[in-house]
Amino acid sequence: MPNKKMKIIPARRRVGSNPELIGEETPKLRVAAYCRVSTEYEEQNSSYQTQVSHYTNYILSHDGWDLVKVYADDGISGTNTKKREQFNQMIDDCMVGKIDLIITKSISRFARNTLDCLQYIRKLKDKNIGVYFEKENIKTTDAKGEVLLTIMASLAQQESQSLSQNVKLGLQYRYQQGKVMVNHNWFLGYTKDEEGHLIVDPEQAKIVKRIYYEYLEGYSCKQIARRLTADGIPNGAGNTIWGDSNIASILKNEKYIGDALLQKSYTIDFLTKKRIRNQGIMPQYYIKDDHEAIIPKDLFRRVQEERKRRRAGIKVPCGKIRHFNNTSCFSQRLFCGRCGDLYQRVFYATNNGKKARWRCITRHDRDLPNCLGRTISEEELKDICVQAFNKIIKSGKKFRSQLQNNLSKAINQINEDQLHKLDRELDRLQILLINKSPNSPDYDKSADQITVIQKQRDDTEQQLGRQQDIVQEHVDLQNFITNHSKKLEHFDEHLVRRLIKKITVYETYYDVEFKNGDSVKINL
Repeated sequence: MPNKKMKIIPARRRVGSNPELIGEETPKLRVAAYCRVSTEYEEQNSSYQTQVSHYTNYILSHDGWDLVKVYADDGISGTNTKKREQFNQMIDDCMVGKIDLIITKSISRFARNTLDCLQYIRKLKDKNIGVYFEKENIKTTDAKGEVLLTIMASLAQQESQSLSQNVKLGLQYRYQQGKVMVNHNWFLGYTKDEEGHLIVDPEQAKIVKRIYYEYLEGYSCKQIARRLTADGIPNGAGNTIWGDSNIASILKNEKYIGDALLQKSYTIDFLTKKRIRNQGIMPQYYIKDDHEAIIPKDLFRRVQEERKRRRAGIKVPCGKIRHFNNTSCFSQRLFCGRCGDLYQRVFYATNNGKKARWRCITRHDRDLPNCLGRTISEEELKDICVQAFNKIIKSGKKFRSQLQNNLSKAINQINEDQLHKLDRELDRLQILLINKSPNSPDYDKSADQITVIQKQRDDTEQQLGRQQDIVQEHVDLQNFITNHSKKLEHFDEHLVRRLIKKITVYETYYDVEFKNGDSVKINL
């Protein structure tokens, strides 16, 4: 048997290979520190600065350590690493070999999500990079380090869940007390006084009113956004670029009528911070007359009805649904006298450029019999509108007398007694519900009663509102006649949007119906 020879290869200590030697005589380690505070409150800001200063001095005080950087996230939650920019930068620097050791105060500062904590520790361990937690005195390269780390990380996650639950209970208590919390810095139309109460910002309130009135005139959210952007008007965030979502959120926000609906959404996972719309899973609280209103309740109601109408579209005699389109003031106002369908705008080329004309939608619809309704030019339509307005101006006295009779009938139909009666019943049921435990057998029964009475109240309010709208439409037309003693010489798009409801095209005449229900006939 040949004689065996053994050669000893001496061990070479690699940087970062022995984190147990923290504080002892070691080769130069490239050391980084990570610190974080979880909120942006002023009292936490001092903690943030203290941590940065502490770790800078702590690392520099060790001769065997080189300070790479103190990574610090200010005002970021630890339950999720997605928004922790400095933490993610530190991990990236570790992966490219810039760091040998990380020091942090505690596991809860590093992460309150057990899964994230262990994943990152193992990821760093694969690169021979240790993490030292001062408070728990845990070194991730110890044999027992990962076991202790798993236990402590789970406790940290449980603490975060407990804190989240406490915050939810606090918010719930505030809701039950009717306390409204609004970030006025992003809320167009309002600011706050010295006591923290919402007050109207007059200049911004003008923008809110403009949005509501333009929507009722027939403009879409996208068109209103483009108009505001073109005028250089800033939104709630101070940005002069508007989106249609900005307009939609303003139009449906009940805070503009002085009320507030609390708990519109809620958090379903304290780790991901995911929020979803509250569709009856959690209780909601509606606070009336919480602050000064910008938009009258009647105007707000009309806008909600218009939003609902646009979403539903118009069902035409052929059975199809024509969805809202507002490319022109004549859109969804022009109907065919033959088939009852809407007219659509098309363009054709001429020597002087493109010109618009209107034709029945079913004229070239492959799914329906072709309609032979007349095609008309947009110029002719404008002239028809001018003639219609001049016709009621000319017969001013007679028309005003008719309007006055209609107005009196409409006013006599308004009866608010039923609405007040339902309000009193709702108040009584609300008091009963407050005094009952959510777990009591009568709680659901009272909640169901409130739902039924609220539905009756909403229906009654809608009927009452429609009667008030009829009164206002009579008043608007009467004011137009009073303010125009002379004939109109030019077409006015805003008058069409404000006063005309429908124009029906027949073979030999046009029927122009105003919003109050009166109509005039214009012969060809």
